[in-house]
Amino acid sequence: MLLVRKGARPAFAAGALLLLATACATPQTGSSEMSRWRSQAERVEIVRDDWGIAHITGKADADAVFGMIYAQAEDDFNRIETNYLVSLGRLAEAEGEAAIWQDLRARLYMDPGDLQARWAAAPSWLKQLTQAWADGLNFFLATHPDVRPRAITRFEPWMALSFTEGSIGGDIERIDLAALQAFYGGKGRALAAVQSAGGEDLEPRGSNGFAIAPSNTKGGHALLLINPHTSFFFRAEQQVTSGEGLNAYGAATWGQFFIYQGFNPKAGWMHTSSGVDVVDEFLEAVEQGPAGLRYRHGNGVKPVATLPVTLRYRAADGTMATRTFETYRTHHGPIVREQGGKWVAFAMMHKPVEALEQSYLRTKATDFASFRAVAERKANSSNNTIFADSKGEIAYLHPQFIPVRDPRFDYTKPVDGSDPRADWRGVHRLEDAPHLLNPANGWIQNTNNWPYSSAGPNSPRAADYPAYMDTFGENARGRHAVSLLGARRDFTLDRLRDSAFDSWQPGFVTLVPTLVAAFDSLPASPRKTRLTEPMGLLRDWDHRWSAESVPTTIAVFWADRLMQDLPEDLRARRNQLPENLAAQTTAAQKLVALEDALARLTREFGRWRTPWGEINRFQRRTGDIVQPFSDAAPSIAVPFPSALWGSLASFGAKPYPGTSKWYGTSGNSFVAIVEFGPRVRARAVSAGGQSGDPKSPHFNDQAQLYADGTFRPVYFHPDELAGHVARRYRPGS
Repeated sequence: MLLVRKGARPAFAAGALLLLATACATPQTGSSEMSRWRSQAERVEIVRDDWGIAHITGKADADAVFGMIYAQAEDDFNRIETNYLVSLGRLAEAEGEAAIWQDLRARLYMDPGDLQARWAAAPSWLKQLTQAWADGLNFFLATHPDVRPRAITRFEPWMALSFTEGSIGGDIERIDLAALQAFYGGKGRALAAVQSAGGEDLEPRGSNGFAIAPSNTKGGHALLLINPHTSFFFRAEQQVTSGEGLNAYGAATWGQFFIYQGFNPKAGWMHTSSGVDVVDEFLEAVEQGPAGLRYRHGNGVKPVATLPVTLRYRAADGTMATRTFETYRTHHGPIVREQGGKWVAFAMMHKPVEALEQSYLRTKATDFASFRAVAERKANSSNNTIFADSKGEIAYLHPQFIPVRDPRFDYTKPVDGSDPRADWRGVHRLEDAPHLLNPANGWIQNTNNWPYSSAGPNSPRAADYPAYMDTFGENARGRHAVSLLGARRDFTLDRLRDSAFDSWQPGFVTLVPTLVAAFDSLPASPRKTRLTEPMGLLRDWDHRWSAESVPTTIAVFWADRLMQDLPEDLRARRNQLPENLAAQTTAAQKLVALEDALARLTREFGRWRTPWGEINRFQRRTGDIVQPFSDAAPSIAVPFPSALWGSLASFGAKPYPGTSKWYGTSGNSFVAIVEFGPRVRARAVSAGGQSGDPKSPHFNDQAQLYADGTFRPVYFHPDELAGHVARRYRPGS
């Protein structure tokens, strides 16, 4: 059985007194404000189950938001604050001047004055929710004086508009920090090729989402797989319910007041990072005019807008200092670098109010029609959506913010900003983008691959859409998913789980035979004799991972070494990496890479015959956002490897300074399987545990389940939660 239960624990008394003395108030908090927070706390109940997961109930939606963010802060305030330090452009206030370029990048879009104006004009219901969000965080700080924020000592409701989608990174991260520093750092604006700091990271970030129609399930109900691949501990698992129709369960990115990937009693949604091109760069011909800087556009010129940005940063002596930058923008967007003597303007979606509306309202959708109506706000630029509901409908939506562009231009490169034909011409209608509703094959998948295999033979056709609708192409996970989903029509929750953890790696099916061919072409020699035994293991391998698998170890170490021989532009195409390694490296390179991999294994582990589970490890020692690792500390074997090679279950691991073992920091994070019958039921597992506090029993209590691919029951309904209540309380108690 792949279902586990924990024993019930006694509930605490519901009427615990609130510890809300005025002495708890911060210097910025008045007694009237504390009184208002106390009143709202009385309208909220938080129930912690025996996995530490918070089930929040509020009288109104705003009350539920208040309790939801309060519970998140209890679990990991550090991650909440850090997310907003990043999104607001205030990270240097905590981490010093080195972070100032990341802050400048954020402030090119997230100007406090602009966000405040947008908040003031927002719908009243959204202002109420953001006010409750800020109140919940401020109430937490007021009642937890031992929690010391690094920089944000008070949250304001408009701040929620800086972080609205919940996805990994965001479009803004495509602005190269080194290039931005070269342009605005006073070191000259001529720029050849500048790479971002931090080195190369090929590990896939994205997710898997499957929707199965009732026709392909044993029980006649739609099923949904929610399988985000993110950095670990990136989201909290919560249930949030109100008397106004809110009842959503799933993963909420730390600091946000909506369930980003999850389900409600009638519908579920899974987001995967999309390959649609929605971010463009425009080459601007800037010149000095009598009245200031201007740039060419068509037959005329336009003024370059300027905006001073002042950033605070923590100096080496701990005091606060400031730096002010004069930033520039055209009608295409802010200037982010220079190329070939021209300035480069960056264009992306910037609809913070609409994005926050869409992210929240879709959690209350009860069927595809209502979900799609919310999507008409067209404020999701980065995520595909896989959907299922209790009516038996399954659907796929491409991102809804997709600029209409002239197909004569190649928008994968900077385009001529002086040519008006290159300008964006509005946003595509939802029906203009790849989409699916109830395909005849009875399933939908996306694995950060193109949408043109999302439903097998019933998929959208690439020829029907502009090239910019996808830049990813197919990947090994996509081929894996299509082979699994098309092979059966009797899916259950258990069989859906088995599919999500199927151990086949089709990338190695492509790659390993090329090494076998290179080996077979060698003449008889001592070299061939030395390689015969490991090559025999690879030749007979079924390309499946397991903790005991030695061929998995050899193949992963070999491919890791072989990547060094691949040109950088091909290495960056992660979806096609197995094919490019097979075709774009020579037989000699493949054999040398194998020898180097075997020598490395012998050097670091004492033998090349090392089972994969002895190398690939999960370890969580501290609550730090950047985790430390040690071979001397306890860790857990994880059988599934990187998704690069086609494994659907993903574990992005590598060695760190002072370690030989590889430790994971990304991949499977929150994973859930959901059945939409007359009564929704679900199972889930999260990496590590719910709490960011190493002293909490829920810091690492799911680690072994995670490594085993074992799911625990989700206590969605009150009768399921009964008997599993560890604590029942109100915020502040």
